[in-house]
Amino acid sequence: MLVPTIGIGFILTTALAAAAPLSTVTLDCEYLILSFLRVNSSQLTDGTFTGLTNTSTGIVYFRGVRFADPPIGNLRWRTPVSPPSTHLGHVNASQFGPACIPTSASNAVPGSTSEDCLFGNVFIPIATKPTSKLPVLVYFHGGGFEAGSAVSAPPDNLIQGAAKPLIFVTFQYRLGQFGFLGGNEVAKDGLLNAGLWDQRAALEWVQRYISAFGGDPQQVTIWGQSAGAGSTMYHLIAEGGQDRHLFHRAMGDSSPFLFMPSSTDVFLQDLFVQFAGLAGCGGATDTMSCLRAASTQSLAVGGSSTLANLTSALFPFGPIMDGKFISVRPVEAFKSGKFLKVPVFFGSNTNEGSHWSAELHNPAANTSEPNATEDTVFNFLSGQWPGLTRATFNTATGPNFYPQTSFANFSLQGQQMYGEMRFICSGLMITGALHDAGIASFGYHWDNPILGSDHASELQMFYNIGEVFDPLDQTLAAEMRAYWTSFATDGVPSAAGAPTWTTAGTNGTPRMLLHPGQVGMEAVTSELTDRCAFWHSQEVIQELDT
Repeated sequence: MLVPTIGIGFILTTALAAAAPLSTVTLDCEYLILSFLRVNSSQLTDGTFTGLTNTSTGIVYFRGVRFADPPIGNLRWRTPVSPPSTHLGHVNASQFGPACIPTSASNAVPGSTSEDCLFGNVFIPIATKPTSKLPVLVYFHGGGFEAGSAVSAPPDNLIQGAAKPLIFVTFQYRLGQFGFLGGNEVAKDGLLNAGLWDQRAALEWVQRYISAFGGDPQQVTIWGQSAGAGSTMYHLIAEGGQDRHLFHRAMGDSSPFLFMPSSTDVFLQDLFVQFAGLAGCGGATDTMSCLRAASTQSLAVGGSSTLANLTSALFPFGPIMDGKFISVRPVEAFKSGKFLKVPVFFGSNTNEGSHWSAELHNPAANTSEPNATEDTVFNFLSGQWPGLTRATFNTATGPNFYPQTSFANFSLQGQQMYGEMRFICSGLMITGALHDAGIASFGYHWDNPILGSDHASELQMFYNIGEVFDPLDQTLAAEMRAYWTSFATDGVPSAAGAPTWTTAGTNGTPRMLLHPGQVGMEAVTSELTDRCAFWHSQEVIQELDT
């Protein structure tokens, strides 16, 4: 086990002038050097990271901090080696490391991405000292476990808008075929859910070293949006809810309930066989050895070609019930109490289901097609949950839940069903379950006719640096930045001059309505509660019985 030893601390060196804004930073800037020593078995190694101090933003930026060995060659589909096994030397941490390769990469691996992508970024207020013991907010990006990057989450608005100082941390994790490849071969000679284990390694890294940055390892909150919110949910139920003391609160914007096959499911095996063949290893005697010896480009093409063949599925590569990291699927975990008992903060947006079907290349599953029918809606949903039966779908579209007569067209019907099945009902279930376990939980509902209420539209409030909104949204942005960060610093979302946020109860009600000019607690309607209860009673939807 690696532990910090003596010599941990800050060394400040000054150059000729204070830092300019990041876009024009040159050598005429201040640098903050963080040095630490650590013991690696019997070998003593050291690393020095030079981060960029920006006096205009009031933030010190440590970017591209390696937290694990490159997961390449024989380390593909293996447990991340963290902390890194080799001497890191002096690292210029002023620039981001590469992002992980997305599944959609085909003809060429994007220049800003690499298999060697297990890097983190630590952002601290400029006045932070090694003894500050600031709360820590760790963010995992979204992207369906197949895309996305930590670069999309700049810290400026959150650190500047926080009511109390905090440290903001982001990490990359393996994606798609690199991070979530399943099949019998991977189960026997590899690691299922490698991307989630990357996140686990990142959280262990925080526990080891965040105090050297002035953070408090006993005040760590994890947060994510979409797949990142799904990640925080999986960490809550990891290993049956066992507490590894890696975080102390959890937040999620639009957490998804995904199709989660078991490790032996035929779906995963078919996906593996197809990917291996398209990556050039279809006829190999030892497929895993072939894949580990293949070029990065071959693996990228194999993944994107597999994705292109699955014209009715949005995100075929994703977390798996592996019996280790995830031993119980989310619905059953939250029903049975097999989750970590820490305060939570989860919510969703009004139009979570918008636009997804339009991304599908199969016209028979694309509800935006002019000749769409209810069969199209079924094809769309069953493409995301292969266990969905027509009988269950017919009950859902009956008079009690989503009758077609309630919608202007089939596209809107499919959007409402998908948004609630995947994103909206999950947040309500999580906050309700934690409340029922006697733990403080907080829910929200983003509804914004000005900026939009689609999936991810609330992220504008946090990550659009320098954007000036209309007056109502400018007020809402300040309130949301305070609400989100105060949960990380104090365990209760609060904002000066804004409505008091009360805890959620059974079924996730009440929750905070985040509407420009109309912020306040609202009750979850009984109709929505009934629809969510229906989905969560359907084992075929959540694959509880495979």
